[in-house]
Amino acid sequence: MGFWKKTVKEYDLHGKQVVVRADYNVPIDESGTITDDYRITQSLPTLQYLLEQACSIVIISHMGRPKDEHDTKYSLEPVAKRLAEKFNREVKFAHDCVGKDAKQKVNDLQPGDILLLENLRFHKEEEANNNSFAKQLAEHGEVFVQDGFGVVHRAHASTDAITKHLPSVAGLLLEREAGTIADGMDDPARPLMTIIGGAKVSDKIDVLRRFVEHADVVAIGGAMANVFLQARGMPTGNSKLSEDDLPLAREILETAAKRSSESDFIFYLPQDAVVATEITPRAQTRIVDWGSHVFADIESYPSKPDTSAIEVGPDDMILDIGPYSGAFIAGAMQLCKTVIWNGAMGVTEVKSLQGPVGPFSHGTDTIVRACGGEFGNRPHSIVGGGDTVGYLQSTNTLDHFSHVSTGGGASLELMSGNQLPGIESLWDKE
Repeated sequence: MGFWKKTVKEYDLHGKQVVVRADYNVPIDESGTITDDYRITQSLPTLQYLLEQACSIVIISHMGRPKDEHDTKYSLEPVAKRLAEKFNREVKFAHDCVGKDAKQKVNDLQPGDILLLENLRFHKEEEANNNSFAKQLAEHGEVFVQDGFGVVHRAHASTDAITKHLPSVAGLLLEREAGTIADGMDDPARPLMTIIGGAKVSDKIDVLRRFVEHADVVAIGGAMANVFLQARGMPTGNSKLSEDDLPLAREILETAAKRSSESDFIFYLPQDAVVATEITPRAQTRIVDWGSHVFADIESYPSKPDTSAIEVGPDDMILDIGPYSGAFIAGAMQLCKTVIWNGAMGVTEVKSLQGPVGPFSHGTDTIVRACGGEFGNRPHSIVGGGDTVGYLQSTNTLDHFSHVSTGGGASLELMSGNQLPGIESLWDKE
């Protein structure tokens, strides 16, 4: 299928002043240091292409959910400094995205200049998709380039209304993201395996339904698996889950069971887990093996397993898939040509006291290594979701994957088959 909208390479941009919508909603710590610049790095090819066209560039973006313009911890100024480091050239910064200061700095731009404007969400009109606000943004340039894949599922002033005022085309990042995901969903090399983690079923219900209809294997992990396990009547102790999601989980289980009875389809839930009573680096962990009792039998032989080895206790929290489940998913991956993964298998934020893999990150790490071909087959792999990508960035394993998405919500919407306002509003190729 490929990408279906006009891109920067299909429109004459030479010498023009261009407004670029980027997604620089990156994590910044209390000292003002950017802790993950993957989205910034992925935006560079589009900016470099525009510089080669002798464009002057005005970048607009948002950061977080600020209360108002005085919520300075959401300022984009650190992003301007990081961009300058990446390009080894000056990146100018305006302390507002509209108004006198912004307009003056925009008017002073020369070909080859880059200007980053302050957080769009300092103005409530941005999320309201306000047309007057969008018109003010449009006055900063002659062409609009949408390159913020992580925001195109939202109809905001900088993704939707602005396209009513300027010729509007896609950047190279947006083209690659949308085209890769669309092809992975519409015409994947099969067998197709999808791995879904995260917390809430309701957040991913549309994509779950589509995967149950479309994929050959669906594997569930993370806190989301807890809801499915409880829906099957298994005790989940003090584990994180949303009771409101139970009806949706039962619906998915019923649909999956029907398809499994009619065709070669696997819907896989964890058979063991890493549990603890607290989420800390020093938490005492253990494996609960409720599926096959293999680990429990071996560890307790010649005695019979204690109940605690095969049941999640009332104070236990399921914090990662267990080694049997990780091995099953990695094994199934050896038979698949395409893998789509969204959402970590455990609480990957907790760091280890004794090695590179955290106490609740072993399941996620196993999938990373499987996608990288460590166990034999290396499938075409597409991965998305903020927590998953953050983990890959922190472990320097981005190169294990064919495509790592910059947008969690947008990639899910696209995988679900939904139209994304920030893409649909761009000019068609024809």
